[in-house]
Amino acid sequence: MTGHGELRPVEAYAEYLRLLARVHLAPQLKGKMDPSDAVQQTILQAHACRDQFRGRTEEEWVGWLRVILANVLTAALRAYGRKARDLGRERPLDAGLEASASRIEQWLAAEQSSPSQRASRHEQLVRLAVALARLPADQREAVELHHLGGYKIAEVGELMGRSRAAAMGLVFRGLQRLRELLGEGVGDEDRTGG
Repeated sequence: MTGHGELRPVEAYAEYLRLLARVHLAPQLKGKMDPSDAVQQTILQAHACRDQFRGRTEEEWVGWLRVILANVLTAALRAYGRKARDLGRERPLDAGLEASASRIEQWLAAEQSSPSQRASRHEQLVRLAVALARLPADQREAVELHHLGGYKIAEVGELMGRSRAAAMGLVFRGLQRLRELLGEGVGDEDRTGG
């Protein structure tokens, strides 16, 4: 367990894990499985298996938490029978979680303007997840599906039961509000560069 003392506690990543769970929970299963339950199971498993973590960096820690979340979501999907497994096969869960995590990190890197901001990437992940959680539910879902789930605007509209134009409006307003929320955050310097 050398070096584990410097890592943030798993609970610090609860909103980040909830964000990933929301993005990767098949829309057809959302009424049957709650992202918060998946996160709670992930946190419990991380505590129970803490001695199995072999990494030393925050990046390895977050990756390990994503693997546990993928396992929790996969087990839950299996529990809902063949139809759920078919949905799960459309996009392999662990690869999907990694792809979303990569998109989140790229999105943050594009929004950051100074080396000191880039150095605090994991803190930014937590801030982004908290800010997304503060968006109105429909805007949050549209932003998550499009930017983090990798769905096209038309697909977002279809998944949400909305027109393409309505989905585009939700994404636009959601991103606008997200930028405001992130701009209110501590340590977020003026993004105009001056």
